[in-house]
Amino acid sequence: MLDFRPSSPSDLPRVMDIWRAAVDATHDFLTPGDHDAIEAEVLGFFPQVSLLLAVDSSDAPLGFMFLHEGHLEALFVDPDQHGQGIGKALVRNALAAHPGLTVDVNEQNPKALGFYEHLGFERIGRSAQDGQGRPYPLIHLRHRADF
Repeated sequence: MLDFRPSSPSDLPRVMDIWRAAVDATHDFLTPGDHDAIEAEVLGFFPQVSLLLAVDSSDAPLGFMFLHEGHLEALFVDPDQHGQGIGKALVRNALAAHPGLTVDVNEQNPKALGFYEHLGFERIGRSAQDGQGRPYPLIHLRHRADF
């Protein structure tokens, strides 16, 4: 059974384990230096915000997301749990509160792009760099209201 709850400070080690494993599994385009720099940014950022965790029946986090003003800033699922509907459940939770949800996806991550498009998101733009000015293009997506 999958449930949702807000994160607490004690969840940070598991959240970071999920983040590292998911990034290692899906972001092979990152240089080692950029990977380390992004990890340092994330490690400083996650304790400052409330994440929504997807947890199993024993309350163990399996994935998480961070929403900010109708934009899905982060969605990560433990790679051992990929294909189990956890990411889809988190996105559906976000859509319940934000029907016009937006998200940015690294262009070099075609599986993530396909995941969001399958869930009814459509491309609305592209940036040549990520939000920190790194050379990782982003595809901007918005959920179709009629989906």
